[in-house]
Amino acid sequence: MKKSFLSIAFFFTATLVADAQDRLTPEKLWDVNRISIEDVSPNGKQIIYSVRKYNVSANKGYVDLFLMETSSGSINRLTNTPEVSEGNAQFHPEGNRIGFLRKGAMYEIKPDGSNESRITPDSIEWVGFKYSPAGSHIAAVRSVKYSEHTASVYKDLPQAKARIYDDMMYRHWDEWEDGERQNVFIYSYLDGKLTNTGMNIAKEPFDSPMMPFGGIEQIAWSPKGKGLAYTSKKLSGKDYAVSTNSDIYLYDLATKNTYNVSSDNKGYDMDPVFSPTGSKIGWSSMQTDGYEADKNRFFTFSLAQWGQKEELSLGFDNDIEHPQWSKNGDFLYFIGGDKGTKQIFRMDVSTRKITQLTQGVFDYTSFVIAENCIMATRQSMSYPAELFKVNIGNGEAGQVTFENKDALAGIKMGEVQKRMVKTTDGKEMLVWVILPPDFDKNKKYPALLYCQGGPQSALSQFWSTRWNFQLMAANGYVVVAPCRRGMPTFGREWNDQIAGDWGGQCMKDYLSAIDDVKKEPFINADKLGAVGASFGGYSVYWLAGNHEKRFKAFISHCGIFNLESWYASTEEVFFGNHDLGGAYWEGVRPPSYAKFSPHLNVDKWDTPLLVIHGEKDYRIPYTEGLQAFNAARLKGIPARLLTFPEEGHWVSTPQSSILWQREFFRWLDQYLK
Repeated sequence: MKKSFLSIAFFFTATLVADAQDRLTPEKLWDVNRISIEDVSPNGKQIIYSVRKYNVSANKGYVDLFLMETSSGSINRLTNTPEVSEGNAQFHPEGNRIGFLRKGAMYEIKPDGSNESRITPDSIEWVGFKYSPAGSHIAAVRSVKYSEHTASVYKDLPQAKARIYDDMMYRHWDEWEDGERQNVFIYSYLDGKLTNTGMNIAKEPFDSPMMPFGGIEQIAWSPKGKGLAYTSKKLSGKDYAVSTNSDIYLYDLATKNTYNVSSDNKGYDMDPVFSPTGSKIGWSSMQTDGYEADKNRFFTFSLAQWGQKEELSLGFDNDIEHPQWSKNGDFLYFIGGDKGTKQIFRMDVSTRKITQLTQGVFDYTSFVIAENCIMATRQSMSYPAELFKVNIGNGEAGQVTFENKDALAGIKMGEVQKRMVKTTDGKEMLVWVILPPDFDKNKKYPALLYCQGGPQSALSQFWSTRWNFQLMAANGYVVVAPCRRGMPTFGREWNDQIAGDWGGQCMKDYLSAIDDVKKEPFINADKLGAVGASFGGYSVYWLAGNHEKRFKAFISHCGIFNLESWYASTEEVFFGNHDLGGAYWEGVRPPSYAKFSPHLNVDKWDTPLLVIHGEKDYRIPYTEGLQAFNAARLKGIPARLLTFPEEGHWVSTPQSSILWQREFFRWLDQYLK
């Protein structure tokens, strides 16, 4: 009997170990590499791409550069510098060398990775750069100090630690205002050397690219190199906080004059792109001032017939992202939404006819137009981004990199299902349902309602190190992810309906989704949880007071708890003005504050709650999470508070992310299993 018992015990132990090995874990998520396209060669025959790998013990990620021949798919590693990252890589216009940044310094190498040389002197640090088309100039982004906001202005008080401000925008997303701005400098460049010290073309205390998310895509040279377009939001203080009005500025190298080509539009104008002939400049544009999720349109401004402006995106009901001209200028390629996915589209510029080039349950996240093909990054809920070669005629695609083949080898993924659910107002809503690996329809599983952030953010085929549906499924949960009101890729009416109605139809959509899926015999309707971040975290707080006993556990990451306290402490106030209807102290008080603030429903809270927040989150200050946690504990509800002193709105470092996941599942397993 003893021998038999030990044999059985060994069998079960071996089975558990085998099961653990074929399941996705938080640790395995950080074995996954992240791949990005950097540039395409002038002749379209090569691309540069970067690969970010993570070292969990060092709590850091490092980036190396690779070159691929687009025809053969052969790959050459360009850099191999452990613990140092390279980025902003691009081909010199002659195609015989490649420039990139390392620790703020510019370097050049040959396409075979040899002959590395430093271009910038030790005294200069660049944030980004672009070669001019002829290679005779370089536009570089540098930080410039314009003001001081610390106690250092009092030289006799060297130990005093203080910040001093007279206006709003004293902090933004995860950083305090320090008086520095990103400005564009132009350098003369000859035979691998900078021949002047650089000229600041704006000399103004306004960022270009726009912080904190803008990159080198917000700067563009004209095809002949005689002009430079850049994006800037030339506002400060309160004006910046209440407006999204950015513009496209065109700088003339010969006259040193600057022209605002989008001054008539009061919303976001970003990401300039010149047509191949240089006769037009195009850019992405949002119409409504203060609406950060307005329809992303595409406009052109004629330089040949100065001032003639035209929208090319009329009739397209979703956003246009990453627009790129074909080599001859006859077509415009871009990424657009299609019912919970992101695909590559092509527009015939002469007829404005738009054709969806790619199809499938995945997201294209970036692309470049190469010789006779498109090279693109593609991902889904079941696999991280890899490079694909897309047929430019019919959209068929083949995978050309396999960076994560080894990391994900043997890992079982759950099935991702598309489900259409009828909403309370009679609409059809797409709901993603992700099943556990080795799903058994005869078993009963706990389920998680996933609440998306934004609120106007697409719930498409994304892969994440935090909100990873396959990781949730690997832990034995069925994930229910509804594309509720307010999400892009379903047209503007669906997208815009959430503004001013945060606790209204979108919350009914959530409940319609979970009520529909929980009817399945494989769902344990007594073991339901709701989880989400940002607006999703707000949704969790709202549902906590309005769920009518549906859920047994809640997790809210960086959620808004009290609309009044949040409005008065956030930085980009335009967001609250648009989505809530304005300030809570206005003469005609917007109804959102009385109808949709979660703190007004705490009297109905009765369910265990995990609150997570980054202390450097200035968009939704962590005091919102403290209020929610305190309210739960004062009511005697089981609650846990998890804060990250060095993280902001997102959790971006490996060890913090793994800890986040461990606490996430520890809480859910405690109440749902």
